[in-house]
Formats: sequence, structure tokens, C-alpha cells
Amino acid sequence: MKTESVSFSPADNRRLSSLCGTLDENLRQIEVAMGVSISRRGEHFAVKGEPEKARLAVSALEKFYLQTKGRDIDIEEIQLGLVELLSPGRSEGQAASPMLMTRKSNLHGRTPRQTEYLECIQKHDITFGIGPAGTGKTYLAVASAVDAIEREWVKRIVLVRPAVEAGERLGFLPGDMAQKIDPYLRPLYDALYDLMGFDRVSRLFESGAIEVAPLAYMRGRTLNHSFIILDEAQNTTPEQMKMFLTRMGFGSRAVITGDVTQVDLAKGQRSGLVEAAAVLRKVPGIAFTHFQAEDVVRHPLVQLIVNAYQAYEK
Repeated sequence: MKTESVSFSPADNRRLSSLCGTLDENLRQIEVAMGVSISRRGEHFAVKGEPEKARLAVSALEKFYLQTKGRDIDIEEIQLGLVELLSPGRSEGQAASPMLMTRKSNLHGRTPRQTEYLECIQKHDITFGIGPAGTGKTYLAVASAVDAIEREWVKRIVLVRPAVEAGERLGFLPGDMAQKIDPYLRPLYDALYDLMGFDRVSRLFESGAIEVAPLAYMRGRTLNHSFIILDEAQNTTPEQMKMFLTRMGFGSRAVITGDVTQVDLAKGQRSGLVEAAAVLRKVPGIAFTHFQAEDVVRHPLVQLIVNAYQAYEK
């Protein structure tokens, strides 16, 4: 173990308070993410941990302190900043992430694979994003769809998701079909509201510029000039995946997301996402981004949880 220290002089209590967060919650986030312990006396900070981790934690403190100049930083900025600092393979000379036209002006790829994913979506008609929860597969797909409709590259966004998961079938849920599928599409709605605002999303739903389509109802359709997102694709059958992929029409783009470690199909049923990854990996015009645990962009504990499960299942 090694102790690294850093001081921010002259002391500025407002900036120090913003850096530490309420009840030192920002410092706790750094401790969890880096695996270190941080103690503070005034403007002096001591970081104890393995040498490399301690140095990285000091870099994090310095980075976040700079961001407190003239404004406060919140816990979300801390968590996103930690993802970037901990991302392996990121270098100063790395190509900049594509900037997307959404309500969030600072939205960009936080890890090299996220940047690669956004570039693939912009350059390919079909992109697969495969990996564990929290890696931004769905959120970045929705952000790319919002960007495409704002720039008028497409005329509508079509959101598709298998409507049966984790052994719970729609027939057991109350309400009509729209009410039955609503809980399954809630993550997509949440991303849209975050990126466009509730009022604009509501207007686009009313005009048909955003459409929700249960996967089972896609057969026979051809979608032109659309940005199509198939979420939770690990829960499609091979037949459903083939049917979905052949719905694309002229001027359309599709993004398929899923986590092959969380398949909820009946035992013995092969996942359409797993099969598609094998069948289509060499087809021109189709791109694959395989996310890893280090791409998790959520609470620092989420990445530790993903790592623990991966180690346990080996």
C-alpha cells in the first residue's frame, strides 16, 4: 500500500465542498471505483491504496477539482468521469467521439468501445451492440436515433422489443396490448424523454414519427426511411431475428442490442442474437460491437458486480 497526497491551495471552501459532495458522497464514489481510501483535512487529501490506483485516484481528484471552477459538479458527472479515467485503452490521441444532436450537449462515447459503437451506427446500415448491462447499448442507440431524426436523415423512429421475458407471458398482464407491452419498453421511453424532453416525445408519438412495435407484429412489414431499434434481442428466436432483419426498407438503419448472458427463452431454445452473431459476422455493411465489463457506465458498483459474476461463472 502507498499513500499519495494532493492539496488544493489557496483553500476555496465552495469548490472543496463541490468536489467532496454532500456527506463526502463524491469521495466515496472515487474510493469504490478505484479501490482506495481517501482522508481529508481542509484542502489536503491523502489517498491510500495500491500505487497505481492511488495515483489514478489523485488524478481523479485533480480532474474533478478543475471542473468545480465557477460551478458545482454532481454525482452523475463524478461517475461518468470515473468511467473515462478507468477505461482501458483510452489515450490522449484517440479519435474524438461523434457528437450527437440531442438535448444533452455533452453526450459522447465515454469508453473506446462506446466511441466505436457510435461510429459503427453512423457508418453501417445494421449495427449489433452486444454486452452486459450498463454499457450504454440501448441509450446510445436511442441517442443515435434521436440524432438521425433531428438531422432529418430518417422520418421516424421504430422501437421494437420481444414482449415475453423472464418466463412472464403477456396473457398474465392486465390491459390491452399497448398496456401489456408498455413495461417492456419503459427503458426506451426513459431514454427518449431524457434526450428529447417529455413534450417533444409526446408530440412525435402523436404524429407517428415515433412508433412502438411488438416484435410479434413486425411480420409482413417493410420499414422505409426509419431508424429501427431492436432491444433485448437475446430473447428473440432465430426465426424472429431473421424476420426482423428482413423488415428493413430503403433509407433505413437498424441497431440490435442485447446481452447474451441474460437469455430468458425456454430451456434449450437457441437465441436469435447468438445465431445472428455467428451467421452475419462477415457480411459487408453489418457491424458488431462487443462490450465488456469495463464499458459499464453506471454506478461504480455495477462494474464490480459484473466482474464478480463473470469470475464466478468461469
